[in-house]
Amino acid sequence: MIDFYYWPTPNGWKVSIMLEECGLDYNLIPLNINKGDQFAPEFLKISPNNRMPVIVDHDVEGEPVSVFESGAILFYLANKYGKFIDASPQGQKECLEWLFWQVGNQGPGAGNLSHFVNYAPEEMAYPKTRFANEYDRCLGILERKLEGQDYILGYYSIVDMICWPWVLIAKPLGQSLDEFPNVARWRNSVKQRPAVQRGVDLGKEFRRSAPPTDEERKILFNQTAKDIKQSQ
Repeated sequence: MIDFYYWPTPNGWKVSIMLEECGLDYNLIPLNINKGDQFAPEFLKISPNNRMPVIVDHDVEGEPVSVFESGAILFYLANKYGKFIDASPQGQKECLEWLFWQVGNQGPGAGNLSHFVNYAPEEMAYPKTRFANEYDRCLGILERKLEGQDYILGYYSIVDMICWPWVLIAKPLGQSLDEFPNVARWRNSVKQRPAVQRGVDLGKEFRRSAPPTDEERKILFNQTAKDIKQSQ
């Protein structure tokens, strides 16, 4: 059994999709990031960065294994179960390249754009434009990579799972896919997968459309090293 610490966000969907695609049994543990559940001392023990998603794998010899960071979780599960990854050295290398690309480029660019579109208390033109351009740049990279093939690595893999959630929400981020036909085709193809639909629907009862309160903004965006020390 796997304990799955989760909240319904694009980063959470990366792992919920993988768990559903693999057909694994898991125990869902909702982590309300708006209320600060991610800063609980017991969660810090398995998530040093105070972020979800996190898994704790009990189906191992000895002590349960905790894994934090979405890219690491996907790589761990793919190799453990031999699914959605090419086991050859060259295949592993290419998979890691694109996992690192997502967590170092597409993810931060899209996440920061989302902040200034959806959460910033006031309109700030420069950072919004800066991250909109970065998001657009990353779509261009995916557009080129998907030329002539159905999926990012040529086969459906954890790379598609980690990149897709942040493309799913392109429209709410103010980005049209009209100039990215390969990305649009890929987005729609992945969206049709039943496991993907189940992964995105997981915890949908926790979603809300209202903007965060001032107290929630403080919890989500104004943490410092002092706050981390106090949570230990």
